[in-house]
Amino acid sequence: MISNNPKNALKKSDWEVDFYSRPIIEANGKKRWELLISSTPDISGTKPFRWEKICPASEVNSIWLKEALNEAVKSAKENGWEKPSVLRCWRSSMKTMIKRAAEQLAIDVLPSRRTYSLIEWIIEREKYIYPNEVGYMAGPLAAPPSSITNQPIPLPEAVRGDSWSLASLSIETLRDAEQWPIEFKGLIPIKETIDSNILIPGIRLFSKNRSLALAAWLGGLEPVKLVIDGIQVILEAGLSDRWLVTDIDEDASQALEASLKRTKDLAEGIQFISVQSQPDDQSFTGFWMLRDTPEI
Repeated sequence: MISNNPKNALKKSDWEVDFYSRPIIEANGKKRWELLISSTPDISGTKPFRWEKICPASEVNSIWLKEALNEAVKSAKENGWEKPSVLRCWRSSMKTMIKRAAEQLAIDVLPSRRTYSLIEWIIEREKYIYPNEVGYMAGPLAAPPSSITNQPIPLPEAVRGDSWSLASLSIETLRDAEQWPIEFKGLIPIKETIDSNILIPGIRLFSKNRSLALAAWLGGLEPVKLVIDGIQVILEAGLSDRWLVTDIDEDASQALEASLKRTKDLAEGIQFISVQSQPDDQSFTGFWMLRDTPEI
């Protein structure tokens, strides 16, 4: 995430990266390939660094990608940004190529779907940019493959916590989260257009003696979103991981599912999950804002 920096200091941020084909057929009959990079914005709303470059279909390899990433690093510095230490990539099919290119620049690659800024940018491009390009394909050439949903795995005993509770926080409250005492955190910007009074659903996990271990473990998972499957509350994380947080009764399940749907419609799918030692604590061992973003 972006850190606070003195005036004139280079801004710091992880990068979110997508290197993939686009719905455009070039003059040579090949699909367009494109590298898109977005810095991970923090809750302050600092405008992210964005960078794009078209790759010839005949040069889709780690050599081209390494050179392009190096160009992006130089461009970032010219625009006041430090070289990133971490790249997040969410396409499993491109993970190996991206890692091979990034390691030559001493940048770590983290497979993760916490690429909310990048996905939002891609959706914008698919809606407003690509349809205006020569060679745009109005529909897919073939039906997309069916995604395989992994079975949820129970949280490990060592980090399961002592108890939990459903909770809700208003958008107005979440906008102040940067000021809260939090040891492990993942905060995201909230658009000013979202109504401050909307209540955002989430889950609070409590562990009197192991809250630090639980928060560190959850942060390492790259938590993405909460979903309801029957009476199960599931945390989706990483690229395709699914963790069973708890079972709840049918009434609570229906209420939480409705709340998650409402925030997806009205508040861009924002959710949260937190870790505390006990319910009356005024600080958080861990706090992550999550988002249920569209599948692309």
